[in-house]
Amino acid sequence: MCRSIAWIARGGSIVVGKPCDNTAASDVRAICHQTIIMHPEYILNLSCVDQRGIVQRVSGFLADHGCNIIHSAQFGDQQSKLFFMRVHFSVEEGSATDDVLRSEFAALADTLQMTWQLHDAHKKPRVMLMVSKIGHCLNDLLFRYKSGLLPVEIPAIVSNHTDFYQLAASYNIPFHHLPLATGAPESAKRAQEERVLEIAKNAEIDLVVLARYMQILSPEMCRALEGRAINIHHSFLPSFKGAKPYYQAHERGVKLIGATAHFVTGDLDEGPIIEQDVERVDHAMDPAMLTSIGRDVECVVLARAVKYFVEHRILLNGHKTVIFK
Repeated sequence: MCRSIAWIARGGSIVVGKPCDNTAASDVRAICHQTIIMHPEYILNLSCVDQRGIVQRVSGFLADHGCNIIHSAQFGDQQSKLFFMRVHFSVEEGSATDDVLRSEFAALADTLQMTWQLHDAHKKPRVMLMVSKIGHCLNDLLFRYKSGLLPVEIPAIVSNHTDFYQLAASYNIPFHHLPLATGAPESAKRAQEERVLEIAKNAEIDLVVLARYMQILSPEMCRALEGRAINIHHSFLPSFKGAKPYYQAHERGVKLIGATAHFVTGDLDEGPIIEQDVERVDHAMDPAMLTSIGRDVECVVLARAVKYFVEHRILLNGHKTVIFK
């Protein structure tokens, strides 16, 4: 007696095969089956001036369009007077199409002067990683990606050095070496950045991650990547900016070291902060030990920030962020 189970993707459904006697696993047509419907799912992010009835109007819209709310979070900022909301919902079979949802919600959003985004929850964002000669964050993100802990696609790794081309090859990810010599003229830097943007466009990149990419991006580059580039800074901003922050921290005798992930802007290390963490240290630790501990913190902080972004949990609130965890 042969007992087999087959899983078959069929449009928006998953067909689950029941065990059948004397049936080879490859003979799918002979398998009795039942269908489990996988409904489309979306994540809606919105912000607008805080006012009465926003949650009711949004939830009512979703209910009227055959949608079921899976999770909802909201926050009203007393300082900015803005309201923020994230809703994860599914669409029942035969209900509103993607086009209908977007066009008809746009009409509601206009009445409330909302800033909003609607994301396909099943679509994995496409991430480009950039790195120079320090690879702990790159290695950590690649491991999380490969093991399924980070729901992304990584179609490109960009570097101004060749140190990690073999690591990229081990994950079957294209590696783009775009060298930029020390003291290179502005024209060379601009040409290199244009190539980076070209790679991002061709690969349909949703997010650029500076995983210890040790080049200062030009104002033009920062504007081109506004809202979709994250940097990891190896200190607990806004303290100890610039070179060798762990040495600065050691000289000051700090008892906590940390790392900060933030959006990239034209103001160096001043972009909206997404995630931070710290680790306690003491007087017996030398700069090398602080650096080692700090790098562990950097990996965790950057991975969290990337996860928040790709799960559409970050909303901008002026120079700050609202993170729905």
